[in-house]
Amino acid sequence: MTSQKHRSRPRRVALAAGAALTVAVAGAGAAPGAGAASTAAKPKLKLIAASNSVTLDRWEGEPGVYLDLGTYVTVDGAPLEFKVTRKSYKDPVVAQQIIRNGTSTQKKALPAGLVKDFSGLPGFLEVSVKNAAGAVVSKSKGTFCPNNASGRLRPDAPATSHYPESCATNPFTLGSVWGVEKGWASNSSTVDYDTPVDLPAGEYTAKVSVAKKYRDLFGIPNDQPTIKVTVREQSDGGGEGMTSSRSSAHHGGGHAAHSAHHYGPRGADDPTPPALSHALEDRGTAHHLGDGRGHTDGSRIAPALKPAAKRPTGRAGVPANVPKPDLRSLPAWGIAITDGEDGDVPGKDYLAFSANVWNAGPAPLVVDGFRSPGKDLMDAYQYFYDAKGKQVGYTPTGTMQWDPREGHEHWHFTDFASYRLLSADQTKQVRSGKEAFCLANTDAIDYTVKNANWHPNNTDLSTACGQQNSISVREVLDVGSGDTYTQYRPGQSFDITGLPNGTYYIQVIANPEKRLQETNLNNNVALRKVVLGGTPGARTVTVPPHDLINAP
Repeated sequence: MTSQKHRSRPRRVALAAGAALTVAVAGAGAAPGAGAASTAAKPKLKLIAASNSVTLDRWEGEPGVYLDLGTYVTVDGAPLEFKVTRKSYKDPVVAQQIIRNGTSTQKKALPAGLVKDFSGLPGFLEVSVKNAAGAVVSKSKGTFCPNNASGRLRPDAPATSHYPESCATNPFTLGSVWGVEKGWASNSSTVDYDTPVDLPAGEYTAKVSVAKKYRDLFGIPNDQPTIKVTVREQSDGGGEGMTSSRSSAHHGGGHAAHSAHHYGPRGADDPTPPALSHALEDRGTAHHLGDGRGHTDGSRIAPALKPAAKRPTGRAGVPANVPKPDLRSLPAWGIAITDGEDGDVPGKDYLAFSANVWNAGPAPLVVDGFRSPGKDLMDAYQYFYDAKGKQVGYTPTGTMQWDPREGHEHWHFTDFASYRLLSADQTKQVRSGKEAFCLANTDAIDYTVKNANWHPNNTDLSTACGQQNSISVREVLDVGSGDTYTQYRPGQSFDITGLPNGTYYIQVIANPEKRLQETNLNNNVALRKVVLGGTPGARTVTVPPHDLINAP
């Protein structure tokens, strides 16, 4: 669960700019090679603006505007593709450009240190804004995620993109694939919702360019589109807070059909500021809605998953050589001290954190629940499939239960994960908790593993987890993806009231009862060191880096 930031007005988003792109580019005849097949082996990149002018709203009470300028990187000649990996958390991120030409594939390593995480190409876009008097009032640089919201340049381009729909923001991501199809364009505008630009109402001119290091690296022309920017004042007018179905504007760990990014576990309307833990997101002002309708990864509204038509019959069994999932835990992050948030108890201190269990494959975890008539329980079954997708086995695997709490109100699969707070020597269990999950693919953890699904279906909890009157439900954790929960409420977070200061370890355990069939049961546990300090009512927590990952 995580907080959902309410907004009293809709935000301009990437898909709207994508619609403008189709008209602008087609009208300008700007698609190179349109209507003819190209034999070029390398992608040809170009920076364009979908429109010569944009209008940005500055809302009453907010410190500025968000520079969504609608610029795109067009790709032709060949797809633009990158493979981004790290061997372990002790190793740096390594990025390679993948150049495909028919049956041949070339790999070109990007300069060491250029890409530091999985969010995209840092410092790619440079933006300068001048006021009506010609004075520069803002300069910024932005990261380019090739998996951003995108669109086709011409009718003979591939009808759909097979690349993932977001760039990962989970600090413990292991592998990503970025790409733009040949004949497509990807939104290059970076909208940093943590740092709005202080532009009073008025007229401005924005100049956008690609940084020289990327122009040299990819042979991008030094085009510098200029865009007329009109900033207008807007009043909230007392409207309702925005809770769009998938209301993130960015992926992811990330919820709108308009977007391709992920903003935090279980999806917040805005990204968590880097200086603020997931556990404290908008603390004091946010309405914590948990993981209900529309609170997931920001890519799209997913279709409902269909369970089997009826309970499995015949003898349960799992063939020895059938592909199985491999559930793994990530170290905890987003760690903070809270007073219990909306379930606070006077005089209590809690240790809140985010936890993720992901599937390294090679098969998805597929669990169907079938309701016992008149009960708020379902009998759960795990299904197994051969390489051709034919069901070849099943096994009973516990239960699903209806969670009636506000912000949940859907079916949870029990015994999916548990959490423990261990002593400094890791021999004593100090606190423990267990949480039933609605399984959903909230974060892309490693899309380079075998059989990774770059387009998982059940990213939207409103379709993945059923309704109160559901007779059956299907929940899936796909290969390469993980499911993040933020434990911030009492009963989920650890009650550390009266616990001595010192060193402890947060232990995350996947499949704790070993009811789920896996390829490997020996990699289900992850640890994260924490150091408690302070005094009652003012406790502190220090989180040392986990190898090279400095994400408290």
